[in-house]
Amino acid sequence: MTAESVEHCHQWPVPPKDGYTVDDLFTLPNLPSHTELIDGSLIFVSPQRNFHTDVMEVLVSGLRRDLPSAFKIKREMTVVLDNRNGPEPDIIVVRAESVIGPDQTCYRAEDVLLAVEVVSPDSESRDRTTKPQKYAAAGIPNFWRVERGGNGSEPVVHVYELDPLTRAYVHVGMQRDQLKVTKPYATDIDLGAVREL
Repeated sequence: MTAESVEHCHQWPVPPKDGYTVDDLFTLPNLPSHTELIDGSLIFVSPQRNFHTDVMEVLVSGLRRDLPSAFKIKREMTVVLDNRNGPEPDIIVVRAESVIGPDQTCYRAEDVLLAVEVVSPDSESRDRTTKPQKYAAAGIPNFWRVERGGNGSEPVVHVYELDPLTRAYVHVGMQRDQLKVTKPYATDIDLGAVREL
């Protein structure tokens, strides 16, 4: 690497002594799109793959089809869990009254009824352990984790519900071809539709 090429390298932000806060997440200039805040650290995500976007499209479409008027569906929006945690679930179901306008950039954990994470190679640990633990501790009542099935092209949805006593998620089902749930509201989604995209 020459001295000239070093000069053109991107300057990464230097974290403060005690880590970043949610305020930093929303005010630091030039952060890449979809930057998350986990335990005071900024997390930059890698580009999405077709599987990820196709699954999101099928789930959002299915969730919207049966959506009660009291709820809204949002994609890739920050959820403020506390001052040091602002993850960005792939999909959330929020209370309709929490949607305040077109410039809104985040939702509070108490407004979220469902958080969905589609697991990617760079986010496996966060999506399987870190984020579900944090969502549960923040009181988000429902969580879905979507993984690739055995053939690598079809989704498997792990459905979790919050145990209010332990504030931990309980695995209530694993669904492959058809996703049929009653919480946060009744919906039936054809997961096989991912093959057609």
